[in-house]
Amino acid sequence: MSGLVFLALCFLAGVLLGQVLSGRVPDDAGVELGRYLRAYVRLEEPSGSPALTAAALYFRYPLLAFFLGFTSLGVALLPCLTAAWGFFLSFSVCCFTAAFGPKGVLLALAVFGIRCAVTLPCYFLLAVPAWGTSASLASLSLGMGRRAAPAVYGRESWLRLAGCCGALLGGMCAELYLSPWFLRLVLENMVL
Repeated sequence: MSGLVFLALCFLAGVLLGQVLSGRVPDDAGVELGRYLRAYVRLEEPSGSPALTAAALYFRYPLLAFFLGFTSLGVALLPCLTAAWGFFLSFSVCCFTAAFGPKGVLLALAVFGIRCAVTLPCYFLLAVPAWGTSASLASLSLGMGRRAAPAVYGRESWLRLAGCCGALLGGMCAELYLSPWFLRLVLENMVL
């Protein structure tokens, strides 16, 4: 449980830093963000592959967390990754809110809601055990191997990864079908 608390505190620190630094965004950023959203709504044919973009957005943090568990550097990099994700998410939501006021919260929910509801639990389900195995590897690397338990990558780790990948894939499909509809619904009620 201590790994979960530590990583959650890292995420919270990133969220707080994102909120603080979002206050330094220039006031004309709202105009640029509004212009971008108007252009987004007018597009009928999305450029690039939406499925590949969604896959990158859904799988990048959880898979990176899982694979950092295979290295002793993960003991330092996982807290940094967790804080960075909290920062980027918070900064983005705060920019929406600063640009559009209270309706910006609904807009941020339309853009990030489904993704965060799926990726955050999957991330922590993979990151906490990865941080533990990474800490075991780090203690073995530093010569404290006599007291440290060996890093275990058993069947449970791979089943957890498969379950999270299934949930991420389901969330990705839901976002591809529901988020554009929800975003258009929110944008129709906003004056951009």
